[in-house]
Amino acid sequence: QVQLVESGGGLVQAGGSLRLSCAASGRIFSINGMGWYRQAPGKQRDFVAHITSGHSTNYADSVKGRFTISRDNAKNTLYLQMNSLKPEDTAVYYCQGDVRSGPRDPNDYRYWGQGTQVTVSS
Repeated sequence: QVQLVESGGGLVQAGGSLRLSCAASGRIFSINGMGWYRQAPGKQRDFVAHITSGHSTNYADSVKGRFTISRDNAKNTLYLQMNSLKPEDTAVYYCQGDVRSGPRDPNDYRYWGQGTQVTVSS
């Protein structure tokens, strides 16, 4: 089994910063793509940012220039640096990872964390 555990959420004023972390553990041979999604109350889960194992990144337009995704492959850990936060960034943030559990496994499987709350006050 594989577990992804997020941390770093909290309450911050508009214009402030937070850094989220997501630590993956368990039966991991390799992790391909990793990403962050968010879900505000009453809304669907939306894409925020993605990073490949080779550190190529892409972002939702709403966070470009404010958020930075990164990863430490040696630690199986994903990060999201969030700057210039806005009230509309308030949501539960989820990390995901496409994990291969063994060298003979043909496919990656997508795992999700349990989420961490980010609240931005105006």
